[in-house]
Amino acid sequence: MLPAPLKKQLADTLQDGFVLKRSVFQPCLELYPMQEWNLMMGKINKLNRFVKKNNDFIRRFTAGVKVVEIDNLGRLLVPKDLVAFSHISKDIVLSSAVNIIEIWDKDLYEKSIAGDDIDFADLAEDVMGNNNDDNNGLS
Repeated sequence: MLPAPLKKQLADTLQDGFVLKRSVFQPCLELYPMQEWNLMMGKINKLNRFVKKNNDFIRRFTAGVKVVEIDNLGRLLVPKDLVAFSHISKDIVLSSAVNIIEIWDKDLYEKSIAGDDIDFADLAEDVMGNNNDDNNGLS
């Protein structure tokens, strides 16, 4: 069941539906509003399917993809194969990932953000350190 504030934020996209899929890099699920999914598929459809890497990527990226809806009560039914992939047991975390929502098993989410294997300061500098799009000195 989605929290009421999140359901309210998604109100404009509820009637279009969503796509639920396996994450590429993490043991979690990704919930795409249909508009975002269509943008992603526009990029993927530009890949040449006669290049083996592209074909392998498309197959794996779309593995387990399900079109889902959020009902009037704010419930989202997660198919069993995706529950198994994401190791969802009891409690979940819904995490914003800019234009999509990640759905995590709570324990796995806590482990992923604990940062035991990553120095977040170094990661932030590597990823965002050279970004200064607004020329205002803020990254």
